[in-house]
Amino acid sequence: MKEGGNHVLELKVWSDYACFTRPENKAERVTYDVMTPSAARGVLEAVFWKPEFSWQVREIVVLREVRRFSILRNEVNSRASERAASTWAKSGGGFYAEEDRAQRHALVLRDVEYIIRAEMILKPHTTDPLAKYTEMFQRRAEKGQAFHQPYLGNREFTAFFSPPDGHETPANIVRQLGGEYAEQKGELSLGRMLFDLDFKTVKRGRLKYRQHDAKGVRWVAGQATPRFFDAVITDGGTLRVPRELYERQGVS
Repeated sequence: MKEGGNHVLELKVWSDYACFTRPENKAERVTYDVMTPSAARGVLEAVFWKPEFSWQVREIVVLREVRRFSILRNEVNSRASERAASTWAKSGGGFYAEEDRAQRHALVLRDVEYIIRAEMILKPHTTDPLAKYTEMFQRRAEKGQAFHQPYLGNREFTAFFSPPDGHETPANIVRQLGGEYAEQKGELSLGRMLFDLDFKTVKRGRLKYRQHDAKGVRWVAGQATPRFFDAVITDGGTLRVPRELYERQGVS
């Protein structure tokens, strides 16, 4: 598939459950109705990633109607900490989930299926042609290979993937969620949706992450800023990600 002179790659992904958590609902999780661009990028990187390129999601096609349901899960309040684990290794002790457990509701999606359309964007230090990486991705998708098992929102919601067979059609979620008026209008606004995290290198950043460039790989300090966009569903069930969002993004 061609778009703007570039080769757009496609991947079909599905799962029994998904939860693309709205950031305004942290304690009691509430999912977006549609997969977010950052979740789509995470699936693509699970299948194939190299420091020579970055993924830019162009479209997310919804293949099944939106179905929600509520679940109650046991979770823990504390985060895993390398410092705590090191202390336990030296002086003994450990983490006891029973003493830190909390029950939380989550509004999640069920029986989801999407087509992700995205481009590989080569980085300045890359010397190999784009065709090398696109062919590698296509072979991995056809064989079901992944660096780690992809998931949809939460790690326990395992996702499965394959190349599209060409017979998929979008679900008419514009009518499902917006009614006849939205269908006549041809689009449905989903409001503000998380686009991705914008990583920026700063001297005293709270985060440490690995940066890949012409100088090699090194650990840098920085910060991550969430970015949002106005999500609109068109053509029945297609979420288009504006290209200019990536042009304003910082470190990929």
